[in-house]
Amino acid sequence: MPKIEIVLNGRKTPPSLVDLCVKTAIDNVRYLGDVGETDLDLLDRILAHCTVDQLMHVEKCSEGRDLSPVTDKLWKKFYEKQFGAKNTEHVVERMAKSLKSYKWIDLYEAKSEDIAEHEKKTAARIKQLYNKETARKQSRQVQLCAKVPPSKNKRSFCGGSGPGHNVSHFRSNLMKKSKIDLLNSREVKNLAAMKKNTYQRNDGKAPLP
Repeated sequence: MPKIEIVLNGRKTPPSLVDLCVKTAIDNVRYLGDVGETDLDLLDRILAHCTVDQLMHVEKCSEGRDLSPVTDKLWKKFYEKQFGAKNTEHVVERMAKSLKSYKWIDLYEAKSEDIAEHEKKTAARIKQLYNKETARKQSRQVQLCAKVPPSKNKRSFCGGSGPGHNVSHFRSNLMKKSKIDLLNSREVKNLAAMKKNTYQRNDGKAPLP
């Protein structure tokens, strides 16, 4: 095991038992809970290495002991880091004007709750707007589907099939168009005219097939 030495006044000296305990506590600060009656000077050296969650855990576990003489400055640093220097300065100014002083741990918790509540309300508004927009789109789809389809007996297609051209029995629009094009072709019209002339020459008798 390597020797641990401390440089003091330019000379290396072995660490004291207290220094070893402090170093061990710092290395295992994540496991700290109730600090009991630990000396404030030692806590000042140890708790400075805590994260927000770790320091909050120590505060809650050390119920009945006021750690603010050590932790208040730490909570102010966490407040400034989390919420910004301007916000921190504003809080300091308000306390100075009101002649009231609050623990920074309480200020940190209150600010965190305000932000959490604001985020919750914002999320609720976004959800409400999303549901409203979804309902609007669904209503629009229902209106489009509710339109009455065109009648199957409608005889017009691409401008109408013309008189006497009944193509309603064709289900396919392509077949209808093909039939209309055929009926309107010059060959079919000429054939119809020839049959009509033959019929008239035969005194109204139907032409032979």
